Amino acid sequence: MKKKRPLKHIQDSYGIRPGARDFPMMCVLSFVYVCNARCPNCPYTNSDIRRTYKDALFMDPPLFCKIADESGPFKAWLRLSGGGEPMLHPQAVPLIEYAKRAGARVGLITNGSRFTQANSRRLLAARVDMIEFSVDAADPQTYARVRPGLDWKRLVRSVRLMVRLRDSLKAPTKVIASAVNQVGVDISAVAAFWSPLVDEFQKRKYLTWGINDPSRSADPEPYLPPDQLVPCPFLFERLNIDSRGKVMMCGLDIAARTDMGNVRERSIREIWHGERFSRLRRLHLEGRGREIELCRDCPDWKYRSWKHNYWKIVKTAEKKRRRRAGLAGPLAAEGVVSE
Repeated sequence: MKKKRPLKHIQDSYGIRPGARDFPMMCVLSFVYVCNARCPNCPYTNSDIRRTYKDALFMDPPLFCKIADESGPFKAWLRLSGGGEPMLHPQAVPLIEYAKRAGARVGLITNGSRFTQANSRRLLAARVDMIEFSVDAADPQTYARVRPGLDWKRLVRSVRLMVRLRDSLKAPTKVIASAVNQVGVDISAVAAFWSPLVDEFQKRKYLTWGINDPSRSADPEPYLPPDQLVPCPFLFERLNIDSRGKVMMCGLDIAARTDMGNVRERSIREIWHGERFSRLRRLHLEGRGREIELCRDCPDWKYRSWKHNYWKIVKTAEKKRRRRAGLAGPLAAEGVVSE
């Protein structure tokens, strides 16, 4: 048996990623703050954050379209994630279609509960770049425990439907499945079940966001050596925007305690190149990240990786999608990121 090479998480030097010099490679959007599940590993389940967004449970179309319009010329990713299930947004499909027409790349993270043949076809026709199904289980019993409120059979049916339609329509969309490596879940069994059904399976670290119980992690081994204060890659590639348009400094801040500016008032590019982000990057590059209040006690910094990341998943999934479709030659499809 061929021995796997150890994963690489650090590099020789650090700085803003080549693909983010002009504009962030990714805007992570808290597109909705409602959900139809009560997953015990979700920080929104374990906090009152959603209640504080009663005035903005859904990102409004003008705000979303502004973000898409600014992201499109740079082919930046809009990652629909954040506070709940994105497909519960009453205008999810037309807004995603708009983002693709604007030239943005779209990565949708979903629990798979809201897909129909009709909306699946529309998403694939829009050439959504990647659809990630959060699965977290390999059997209905485990699924009922880790994804209460959702239906196992519907999930499996939705994934199979999406892949089948994708293949028949010859759409470039990558379809992946992901699972959190948490206590009570056999992650090897989850990988074995889902890997044959999708383009790629992603095993996720259990994160706390400063809210969840860290003892629930089934793999607490860090990616970045905590004592070396390796810069956090998030500051050098992406930013997070909530449903009010507020930009937070990183993905840890799901409660929006930090304020880097508001995209209703300033452009994303202006915020990205502004003094606030520049100062944070300088501190991280100088090994002084712990002088930043949010970073000082960050429980998830050590699980960020410069190599084993979203961009790696995109490339691997695209290679497998192309093999599945019988395509040859170098990667040249939409949505493949080159750093």
